[in-house]
Amino acid sequence: MMRKLSLLFAGALMGASAMSLVYGAPGSTANAAGSETYKQLAIFGDIFERVRAQYVTPPDDKSLVENAINGMLASLDPHSSYMNAEQAQDMRVQTKGEFGGLGIEVTMENDLVKVITPIDDTPAAKAGVLAGDYIAKIDGEEVRGLTLNDAVEKMRGLVNTPIKLTILRQGADKPIELTVVRDIIKVKAVKFRVENDIGYMKITSFTEKTYDDLENAIDTIKKQVPNDKLKGYVLDLRLNPGGLLDQAVSVSDAFLDRGEIVSTRGRDPKDVTRFDARPGDDIGAKPLIVLVNGGSASASEIVAGALQDLRRATVVGTQSFGKGSVQTIIPLGENGALRLTTALYYTPSGKSIQGKGITPDIKVDQPLPPELQGRDLTRGESDLKGHIKGAEEGETGSGSAAYVPPDPKDDLQLIYAEQLLRGEKTDPAFPPNPNKTVLNQ
Repeated sequence: MMRKLSLLFAGALMGASAMSLVYGAPGSTANAAGSETYKQLAIFGDIFERVRAQYVTPPDDKSLVENAINGMLASLDPHSSYMNAEQAQDMRVQTKGEFGGLGIEVTMENDLVKVITPIDDTPAAKAGVLAGDYIAKIDGEEVRGLTLNDAVEKMRGLVNTPIKLTILRQGADKPIELTVVRDIIKVKAVKFRVENDIGYMKITSFTEKTYDDLENAIDTIKKQVPNDKLKGYVLDLRLNPGGLLDQAVSVSDAFLDRGEIVSTRGRDPKDVTRFDARPGDDIGAKPLIVLVNGGSASASEIVAGALQDLRRATVVGTQSFGKGSVQTIIPLGENGALRLTTALYYTPSGKSIQGKGITPDIKVDQPLPPELQGRDLTRGESDLKGHIKGAEEGETGSGSAAYVPPDPKDDLQLIYAEQLLRGEKTDPAFPPNPNKTVLNQ
C-alpha cells in the first residue's frame, strides 16, 4: 500500500494542534510542591539510580530521563509532550513555514522515494528532478530500508550544502546522478485555483505564512475572475491537522466583518481570552463554503466553527476530528521545549468541540476507492487513549473518514459545494441566514 507524506510537512509533530507560544523563566513553578510530592520524587530518584546501576545492559541516562518526562506528560493527555532540542527546532521550522531543503513533494512507493512534483523555482526543479522520478540513493546510501521520514530528514539540511541523488527515471537506460544544492524552501500553506466561476482555496496547515498566503490567493482569484461572474469561494480544510492559533484567528477574520471568533479558557475560571473579528470582509461578502472531514483538526476546526456559528459560511463534508485543546510551547533553553495543554477553546456559541468535532451543515460522504475499502480511515479525538473528555462529547464521539480523492473529478464533497454555489443544487443550509447567528449568551 502506498504511504504518503509531503516533504514539506511532518504532520505528526505539528499536527492536530492549536499552538500558542509563551516565554518565561524555565525554572519557575506555579505552586510549591508539598512534602508528599518530594517523597514521591525521592522514590523516582531511587529507581533511576537502581536502573542505572543494575539493569542488564548500561542504559542511556538521557533517554531514561526523556522517557520518564514523556511518560508523565502522556498520562495527562495525548497532546502534551516534551521535545528535546532537535525536536523543538523541527517544530519551529514547521511553524515558520520555511526550511533548508530541495523543494519536492514526495511519497514512498515500492520502497523508493517517488517524486510527486518538484516545486517551481526550487533547487530540485533547477537541477532537473521531474515528477514521477524515483530516488534510489541519497548521498550514495540506499533508500531501501529507510522510512519515508528518515529519507525526508536526509534530504533536508543546511542552506548551500550539496546533496547527491541517484534517480531512476522511466525511459532512462541507467540511473541518473544529480547534485542539488539546498536552499531556503518557502512552503505554500495555501493552494488555490479558479474553477471557472468559483475560487478554490485549500489550507494545508496553519504556519506563520498561512494568512499572507491566503490573502495572496484571494487577490489572485479576484484578478482572474470578474466580480460579477464570481459565484463564490470554497475553503477546503480537509486533512488540515492544525497549527498556530493566531493564524486560525487571522484566517477566520479574513471572511468576517464582526463577532467573536474563538475563546480559550484555562484552568482558572478567570483565565479567559477572547478573539474578535475586525471590520472588513476580504471576499466582499461573496458566498463561502467550508469543507471538513475527519482530518480537519484543532486550528482548522476553529475556523470552521467560527464561520459556521456566525452564519458566514456553510460547512459541507463529514464530522471533524474534535480536538478542542490548546497547547502552549514553553521553551526550556538548550534543553528543548515543553508542549503542554493549557486551555480548551470554544466556538462563538460557547460550545467546546473537544471529543465532538464540528458537525457539518450538510453531510456529504466521500466513498473510498476499491483499493482502500475495508480499511478504517476514521480519525477522531474521542478515539485517542487518555484524551480529555469534552463537555459536549457523546457516545458517537468525534471524527470521520479522513480521505480526499487526488483527482477533483472524483471529489464528491467539492463537486457538491460547487453545485451549491452555482445554484445547481439547493439546501436550506445554503446560503446561511446571518440573522440566525449562534452566539454565547
